[in-house]
Amino acid sequence: MAAVAEQTVGKSVCPGDVLMSLPETGVVRIGGGVQQEGEVLVATKAGVVQQAKGGKLWVEARQKRYIPSPEDVVVGRITDKHSENYGVDVGGPFRALLPVLAFEGATKRNRPSLQPGDLVYCRVETAHRDLEAQLSCMDAAGKASGFAHLKGGMVVEVSTTLARSLLSRPPAAVLSALGRSLQFELAVGQNGRVWLDAPSPATVILVANAIQSSEFLSAAQQEALVAALLKGSSAAATRRQQQQQQQQQQQGDE
Repeated sequence: MAAVAEQTVGKSVCPGDVLMSLPETGVVRIGGGVQQEGEVLVATKAGVVQQAKGGKLWVEARQKRYIPSPEDVVVGRITDKHSENYGVDVGGPFRALLPVLAFEGATKRNRPSLQPGDLVYCRVETAHRDLEAQLSCMDAAGKASGFAHLKGGMVVEVSTTLARSLLSRPPAAVLSALGRSLQFELAVGQNGRVWLDAPSPATVILVANAIQSSEFLSAAQQEALVAALLKGSSAAATRRQQQQQQQQQQQGDE
């Protein structure tokens, strides 16, 4: 499979282009922009063919609307609550469904209590272009593995292309540079949503600005961007401290 796929990985394709023939044995994992037609895989949208280390093949395209694909990780917002499932907005054509039992350790008597407006970090379990995607807050082995109700923090919108790059290994340069100087948590969804939380609002804003500004920069430029933002933040903090000291001194003189 890999040898055939390597012929198209990194190349631009159009809808209908054949990407590879299906192997005689084994399973081929496919993502967004790819579908099976008979004995071959074809592109369903224009973009660049990508392949993960695990072998999953997809077409990377700059698109405004997210199209759910099995095994994608997403940041969703609860829109409605029912007895058996939650309705979740993941930015796709339809709302997605998250069963109330799709959490590690959940039972009919012990189930999470999510409300409309709450954020969740989920995995797309099944997806079809004409049906609601099914979500889960567990991995294939039934473990939480980081999927959960996201409490606090804020969500920033990025392109699906940038979101996938933030999930790459090794980590994107912008995240490595931020992580060396700041403490923060993030959950990146392939639907173009990034959840951020940190001890201070100033850190959340700095991290959000760095991520949103990094998309078209090289690794070196991302490092320089973070350095500049950190320097500006430090200078601003120094000015605020000086102003507070001056105010305290004036109050003391009075």
